[in-house]
Amino acid sequence: MVELRNISKVFGSFTALQEVSFEIAEGEFMTFLGPSGCGKTTCLRLISGFDTPTTGQVLIGGKDVTFDPPYRRDVNQVFQSYALFPHLSIYENIAFGLRMKKIAAAAIKTKVDRVIEMTALGQFIDRKPSQLSGGQRQRVALARAIVCEPKVLLLDEPLSALDAKLRTQMRIELKQLQKRLGITFIFVTHDQEEALTMSDRVAVLSAGRVEQIGTVNEIYYQPATRFVATFIGETNIVEATVLSRGNGLLRCRLEGGLELDVKDSPQATPDNVLLSLRPERLRLSRASFEGRNVFPGRIAVEIFKGAVDDLTVIVQGGLELGACLTNDGQQEFDFHEGEEVFCRIQPEDISIVSA
Repeated sequence: MVELRNISKVFGSFTALQEVSFEIAEGEFMTFLGPSGCGKTTCLRLISGFDTPTTGQVLIGGKDVTFDPPYRRDVNQVFQSYALFPHLSIYENIAFGLRMKKIAAAAIKTKVDRVIEMTALGQFIDRKPSQLSGGQRQRVALARAIVCEPKVLLLDEPLSALDAKLRTQMRIELKQLQKRLGITFIFVTHDQEEALTMSDRVAVLSAGRVEQIGTVNEIYYQPATRFVATFIGETNIVEATVLSRGNGLLRCRLEGGLELDVKDSPQATPDNVLLSLRPERLRLSRASFEGRNVFPGRIAVEIFKGAVDDLTVIVQGGLELGACLTNDGQQEFDFHEGEEVFCRIQPEDISIVSA
C-alpha cells in the first residue's frame, strides 16, 4: 500500500532522512518509533505530501505520488493537536471533509452516522470541541479522518496529550478500530509501549536511518543493533570474546570472566561480540539450576515497583546484571539485597547485536 524508495530529505545543512526504504502492506498497522529528531515525523510528512523528498520516490497503492499535493493522495492524517474546528459542532467537524468533496447530503449523513456509532460519539454531536475531554476530542479527530475512507491513515503522536490511564484505554480502542476498518494505519510515536501494544510491525529510526524493521517480537527479542536493544525496553549490554563455535552455539567470555553459551548468529564476528540480555529472561533461585549458563551471584540492589521488582545482581568479576522478577506472592521468588543466588539464562535468550 505504501512504499518509500531510497528516500533522503535534507533541510539546509541538516539531513533528516538518509536512504530510507521500506514497504507497508495493505491493512497493516505500522509504527515509526524513535527519539525526537530521528526522522519519523519527516517520513510521515513525505507520505502525506506536506513535504517532498530531496531524493527518492513515494508510492501509494503502487502509484508514484512523490510530487503530488496532499489533496491528491488517498490519505488522511490525525494530528497531535487534533486540529479540530473550534466553531463547528462535532457533527459538522466530522462531516467537513465529505462536504469539501461535494458528496450528496444523504450520503454524508449515512457515512457520518456510521462513524459516530463506531467511535461512540453519539451523545456529543451537538457540542463544540471545547466542551469535550481530551479523549473525546481524539475520537472526533479519528472519526473526521476515517469518514472519508482513505486508503492510508496517518497518526502523528495522537495520544501524547492524554493522561496515562486514558492513553492506555485509547491504545486498545485504536487497535480495535483499525481491525474493524481494515485501513492501513501508520503511527508515529516515541513511546515504546505504544509501539509494542498496537503494531503489526515497527520501524525503529535513529539519526535519519532505519535501524530495524520487524514484528514487535522480532524487535524486542531479536534486536539487530545496540540502539534498538536499549531503546525498546530494558536490557543488559555486555561485551564478550568468542572462545569457540559449534553446534549452533558460541562459547563467550563476558566482561569479568563469566563464560556463557550463546545462540550463534550471522551477526557474530570471529573474535568479539556485543550481547543483549533482557532482565526478565534472567532466572534466579536459591538452589542451583540444571542445564547451561548457570552461575552464582549476589543481589546488590532491590527496587520495588509494585507488580515487579528490579534487581541488580553482581556476578563473577564484579559484572552487574539487571534482573526483573514478577511479584506473584511466592516466597521462593522473594529476593532481597545481600542474598546469594544462582542465576540462569538460556542461550536462545541472549541476542547478538551490532554496535
